[in-house]
Amino acid sequence: MDILSICILLFSFLMLLAIGVPVAWSIIISSVFTLLVSVPFIPGLTTIAQRMATGIDSFALLAIPFFILSGELMNRGGVANRLVAFAKSVVGFLPGGLALINIISAMLMGSVAGSAMASASAMGSILGPEMEKEGYSKGFGVAVNITSATTGLVIPPSNILIVYSLASGGVSIAALFLAGYIPGILTGLFLMIVAMIWAKKNKLPTRKREPLSKIFSTFIDAFPSLMLLVVVIGGIVSGIFTATEASAIAVIYTLILGFIYKEINFKNLPEILLKASSTTAIVMFLIGASMSMSWVLSFENIPEMISSGIMSISNNKIVILLLINLTLLFVGIFMDMTPAVLIFTPIFLPVVAELGIDPIHFGIIMILNLCIGLCTPPVGSVLFVGVGVANTSIQKVLKPLMPFFLAMVLALILVTYIPDLSLWLPSLFNL
Repeated sequence: MDILSICILLFSFLMLLAIGVPVAWSIIISSVFTLLVSVPFIPGLTTIAQRMATGIDSFALLAIPFFILSGELMNRGGVANRLVAFAKSVVGFLPGGLALINIISAMLMGSVAGSAMASASAMGSILGPEMEKEGYSKGFGVAVNITSATTGLVIPPSNILIVYSLASGGVSIAALFLAGYIPGILTGLFLMIVAMIWAKKNKLPTRKREPLSKIFSTFIDAFPSLMLLVVVIGGIVSGIFTATEASAIAVIYTLILGFIYKEINFKNLPEILLKASSTTAIVMFLIGASMSMSWVLSFENIPEMISSGIMSISNNKIVILLLINLTLLFVGIFMDMTPAVLIFTPIFLPVVAELGIDPIHFGIIMILNLCIGLCTPPVGSVLFVGVGVANTSIQKVLKPLMPFFLAMVLALILVTYIPDLSLWLPSLFNL
């Protein structure tokens, strides 16, 4: 029965994706087909509907629409421009200065907005034309933009870390947030090294070093935006408020900031709210669909079967982590991050727990791994945003993307096999 369930689930899901059915609907329909092996048709449909509803009935998930809204407010409120100006003053004089500016700005934007797509859209619009004028190829500019945008999903606050907390059965969100800092910054540093090597190889011109007064003035201008990190993360870690409450505070803070910067007015708010609502609806529908599939997997005892299968191959921690990473890299090519986290966390977490791997560490491994999938076709959402903003083709991006892809894989390997990169900060704060 288990083998039959797995075959039905995989075959129906892959076939639906192959004929162009949206991911969320593919998950729902394949879950229904799998459940029909054990349950009659009407109860099966009712059960899937119930599991979708109960799957999103979570106080922790309230943080997601709030962080999405705060990200939209930041994107429209002048935050990105000020972060770019600050990054320019600090690293603009180095080889590949504009590429480094893109990477640092994306890390800062991602960390305050929590959205890779928002970061890719903002940085591509602001820096893309400027990079092209200074001799950077359009494909290279997009490669820099999309890979650096994903660092914001590891550096908190991050919606996907909240989703992992839900899927893992309640791993501390505060601990996950702290655990993401070093891996996210490490990935950004590797991307910067690749960009500098490429710039030196192609002999691109460098900018003049900015005076300290300029650096100080851009820092002061960006300071209110950077303070959001202190307010949100500091409040969560110190226990003043929960992640959900922090997300609501982030909305209030960014709204006030937008009015102070005079980039947002009351006429803009309906459009901003509508866009945030649309994004939230998509994310929540994906979460509901994925939770229904997670329940079906559990009902059919599929996670236990896969776990025993993996453990029968080897009980060596290094080998098991390698197998899981390869599986997730493959999954990330075809599946968006949210459903992948919700579906594969219940499958792999018992395996790594049996090997003594901390669930916080595994969460960072999983998110960092799936970030790579966001940059790869055919389902790489950030790739499509970057290509669309730059008005170019995926074919022109793939070649310059490869060195950055390898840099992300190297960061993933280090984070996988050096647990302290993820666990040092949480342990420092007794989390």
